Formats: sequence, C-alpha cells, structure tokens
Amino acid sequence: MFNLILFGPPGAGKGTQAVKIAEKFGWKHVSTGDILRAEVKQGTSLGLKVKAVMEAGHLVSDSLLIEIMESVFVSNKATAGFVLDGFPRTLNQAVELDAMLDRLGHKVSMVLALEVNEEELVARLLKRAQEQGRKDDTEEVIKNRLVQYHHHTKPLIDYYQEKGLFMNVKGIGTIDDIFQELCKAIGHGE
Repeated sequence: MFNLILFGPPGAGKGTQAVKIAEKFGWKHVSTGDILRAEVKQGTSLGLKVKAVMEAGHLVSDSLLIEIMESVFVSNKATAGFVLDGFPRTLNQAVELDAMLDRLGHKVSMVLALEVNEEELVARLLKRAQEQGRKDDTEEVIKNRLVQYHHHTKPLIDYYQEKGLFMNVKGIGTIDDIFQELCKAIGHGE
C-alpha cells in the first residue's frame, strides 16, 4: 500500500492535485475536512463527537483525528493506497499517524510538498475569495494563514526529511504541468 502525504500552503492547489493523483493511481483521497463534515452529516458516533467539539468552538483533538484516520484506513483495506490531503498538520499528528499506521502494518511512503512563492499564493487566495464571495479573506488574513502554515509545517518537513521521505515539487504552472511533476516524483518513490 502506497501512502502519500501531500503538503502545501493555502492556495497551493493540493486539494485539486490530491484528487487527480487518487484518480490516476486508484488510491483513496483523504481530506480531513471532508471527512469531518461527512461524519457530522451522517450522524455517526465519530460525527457526534466532532460536532460537539466544533459547536463548543474548539479544534478537533489530535487523538480524535487519529481515530477518524484509523477508521478510514480500516474501512478501505482493499485500496492500493491513500493520498492524505491536509493531514498531518502538526508534529504530534505526524508521530501519532506513524504509530497508527504501524499498528495497521503500514507506513508513510512519501511526502510531497507543493512549493509556491508567497506572492503567487496571496494572488490565488484573493482571487478565490473574490470568486467565492468570501469577504473575510483579506490580504492580511491570508498572510497570517501563510505564517501559521509555515510555523506549523516546518517541524513536519524536518521530521519527514530525517526519514528520507520528503520532496518539494514546484507548484507553479498549469494544473496539468504540476500534476505531471507530482506523478514523476511519485514514480521515483514507488
């Protein structure tokens, strides 16, 4: 089983690319945000826990996220691989993910990060905010999100580099050009 983690700052296009990668390789795309929303909507026991946490205005705990991820892995045993989009986001989540995968007899196969300069990210996010009518996504808010991303992601990059699993991929160009670069990188890691 090939387990790919796709990193990228807000606006890098990781969601778009994760879907394309999953389709091409026959893997399961796993977006923690999508899973959380689906669990809540379906009213599952996990969804009820998540809903209570979110309604109280708190972030979903690492242990609950790992429980959700384990549920996804266990219920999709037949898949050839997973593309994790937006998870892990902290060093603690990465360590817990490794422990969970180890319990299931799996491991992280590769970590790819879409590299996009800040100027391009801000432009993409402002355009997306305008297209979606999101007035709260100002340039200041976007720059703060990027600072937070880099602050939380740097330890993850170091963690996966030490394991020899991390690789940057240029995230500027057409969607198809970036996709081809990602596929080339995955081809080297398979």
